Amino acid sequence: MNSGPRYLRSVATRFLLIAALFGVVQSPCAAQEPSQKASAPLDANLSISQLRSLAERGDAIAQYMLADSYMHNYSTNGNPTSDEVQSAVKWLRASAAQGNASAEFRLGYLYEHGQGVSRDYAKAMENYLAAAKQGHSSAENNLASLYQRGQGVPKNLAKAFEWYIASAGHGNPVGQCNLASMYYLGNGIPRDYKEAARWFRAAADAGSAEAQNSLGVLYYKGMGVTADYSEAARWLLLAAQHELPGAETNLGYLYEQGKGVSQDYVTAYSWYSRAFAAGDESATSRRREIAHLMTRKQINEATSMVNTVSYQPRQPQSTPAVSAFSLLEH
Repeated sequence: MNSGPRYLRSVATRFLLIAALFGVVQSPCAAQEPSQKASAPLDANLSISQLRSLAERGDAIAQYMLADSYMHNYSTNGNPTSDEVQSAVKWLRASAAQGNASAEFRLGYLYEHGQGVSRDYAKAMENYLAAAKQGHSSAENNLASLYQRGQGVPKNLAKAFEWYIASAGHGNPVGQCNLASMYYLGNGIPRDYKEAARWFRAAADAGSAEAQNSLGVLYYKGMGVTADYSEAARWLLLAAQHELPGAETNLGYLYEQGKGVSQDYVTAYSWYSRAFAAGDESATSRRREIAHLMTRKQINEATSMVNTVSYQPRQPQSTPAVSAFSLLEH
């Protein structure tokens, strides 16, 4: 089982908030990229020539690792040569043909995104399914995403739910976040805020910023959990410290309103500024409104704070698949 820590597409993302607005729109977390690690890696210090020798003798793990070395530029400068791409695809196919779940998953990802091969959702589905049947949690998540969007397979929310359950049960934070999103939205299943909170918490405990943000919103709204502004602030701070723009906006709102934290327009303005700089346009109106209540000295102080906050590093986990959860809407 491989949860594939790097290429995550989430069906559950940001839950923005504001005023009595805290209304949610669509889902947040979605699909995952391949891990750099095979399911049973060989010596990481093997040279390319040694890997090629093992690969040519039919070693499935060596084939995967060799393909990974050729594909490495995708994760660095995004500009591998044509020969490198073709060699990578060749060895991935060889490894996948032997049932290597990591290779099946990665090949599925290439087909889904048209990297090195023509985009083909049906082939993506075929490879994700092969890996998912072996308990590969990232493949389970991405397969669910295909069913949810109807790509490569007829749209089937029941199947999406089934595979998200599998991914979540295998401890995949993105699968957990997506499952929580389905429960929250009642997307093909009865809406269940308690189950949504349960799975957002599981993903949040595993470090998912999207889930931390979503859980913070649930605590703010008292949905599936007892309303608790302090808990909302705690989870939103964790997500904001991972530079999640929606969480920065949400946290700014708590400081603006003095809910779960002491009211502080300077801190609120600084979080809105960070969110706006990160591309969250929903923070713009809040920053403009709060500026009318502040002195020039306070605004200057808030501006200076923007560059002094300490962030926790996080791996890129998700790309919004559909509209993000937004608490800025009624």
